[in-house]
Amino acid sequence: MDALMAALVAGALAQAGDRTAWLAAILADRFARPGLVILAAALAIGCASLIACAGALLLQGKLTPEAGRLFLALALVLQGAGGLVRAKPPERLAGWRLGAFGTSTVGLFILAFGDGLQFIVLALAARAALPWAAAVGATLGALAVIAPAALLGERGWIALPQLLVRRVAAALFLVTGIVLALSALRLV
Repeated sequence: MDALMAALVAGALAQAGDRTAWLAAILADRFARPGLVILAAALAIGCASLIACAGALLLQGKLTPEAGRLFLALALVLQGAGGLVRAKPPERLAGWRLGAFGTSTVGLFILAFGDGLQFIVLALAARAALPWAAAVGATLGALAVIAPAALLGERGWIALPQLLVRRVAAALFLVTGIVLALSALRLV
């Protein structure tokens, strides 16, 4: 259950001020179907997280506890460092003709695949007794941010203090990652 809660918090923080939520807001406006965009986001984020869990199964049992903590610390620090960079507006997918559900699912999956959150899920799942719990937690945490973005629409979403939220989340990731790394190296 530790992986579920850690991934839930990481998922919510990682999506705060991120391009995935922004794209969900854009697509909800474009198709005027926020519920469908939220469902597509759940599928996209869930699939990306399950791919990370599949990779974690290859690592399970091969990492010492200290190496697992260092791996997670690296994932957190990289997510935090990425949060310090200003987010560019996502591609609006205007030329995509896959329909509301197809465009939303594929577009959001492309943004989620290889994102920092997926790396965190991989690190959490590699250490967990129930690796799938990390995927479920990350998906629910990400949806806690993506769903309001889709309901608010692009204008409402970008009116929020995105830069501040992004910087606070980045600081939390950086501090947590550094403390975890120091602990794994037995320096604190």
